[in-house]
Amino acid sequence: MATPRTPRAPRRRRAPDPRRVALQQRLRQQTRRVFIGDGPAVGVDIGGTKVAAGVVDGEGRVVAQLRRETPTTSPQGVEDTIAEVVEELAAHHDIVSVGIGAAGFVDAERANVLFAPHLAWRNEPLREAVERRVRARLGRRVGRRTVVENDANAAAWAEYRFGAGRGESRLVCVTMGTGIGGGIVTQGRVVRGRYGIAGEFGHMIVVPGGHRCECGNRGCWEQYASGNALVREARELARSNSPVAHHLLELAGGNPEAITGPMVTDAARGGDPAAVELFEDVGRWLGIGVANLAAAFDPGTVVIGGGVSDADELLLGPCREAYRRTLTGRGFRPELTIARASLGPAAGLVGAADLSRGWG
Repeated sequence: MATPRTPRAPRRRRAPDPRRVALQQRLRQQTRRVFIGDGPAVGVDIGGTKVAAGVVDGEGRVVAQLRRETPTTSPQGVEDTIAEVVEELAAHHDIVSVGIGAAGFVDAERANVLFAPHLAWRNEPLREAVERRVRARLGRRVGRRTVVENDANAAAWAEYRFGAGRGESRLVCVTMGTGIGGGIVTQGRVVRGRYGIAGEFGHMIVVPGGHRCECGNRGCWEQYASGNALVREARELARSNSPVAHHLLELAGGNPEAITGPMVTDAARGGDPAAVELFEDVGRWLGIGVANLAAAFDPGTVVIGGGVSDADELLLGPCREAYRRTLTGRGFRPELTIARASLGPAAGLVGAADLSRGWG
């Protein structure tokens, strides 16, 4: 005869860990997408010298655009300028949302700029500051939502949706301006990372102990493959009194410090050997970095944007050669496509506007 079992005492339910609950809530907020329609949205692209803003329709077309100089006096001056352009655009359009693209680290909530070296923002509550200023000006909010995006993420999304990356399920965008920005789009989502700051490719160390970067480190990729790198090397060549730099010096009125990126681009297009070689050097460094990105992310397409990409094949030709030469497993794996961005300077504001609708 079986011995009867002693009944177990009821198990006490453990109180939920508040940290775990908070984490779950935050993850739900980050993964929830609420699409608010294809109506006109305002996109703002904040640069070191200009604030560009526009109204963007659901097809990625800019139907109205404004431009202001970026105030250099204070971060608050930049916020006033953003509110001013939003107010002006909202006066003539029924806006559904506002997207703000900023160069710097943006948190996962898409509300605060954690670090923006060119604008002196540190843990700046940009979304709240702009919404408060807009309400003060208009007596109401504009649209149903305001979001803050990293500017390179915004440009990457624009190229994915409307530009050179259209139809590509896994895309990486590299923007070459003063420095290097980056964005990753996978299966219709911007990859922002755990803390919202993924894609800072420009600060990968490619030359330990190399050129000092504005971030404080040495040897960052953007010190070798950016507009700053191109101009630095051109000026250094001109200061050396090398005969090959004669044409560049002539364009700059004899002053090496007056050489600019567009000057080098124009000279290279005209066949100037020194300028062509400068682009070959920058292109090689770009290709080495793209090979690293291929190893890390395995995208189908890498889109190259930013002002330096205006040189087109003068830059992309050497880039592709260096990519193939340094690609891990070359000859035994598919090669990605390296394409020039197609949306130009408007990519940042187009992407910021579209992301504010709930995409990405």
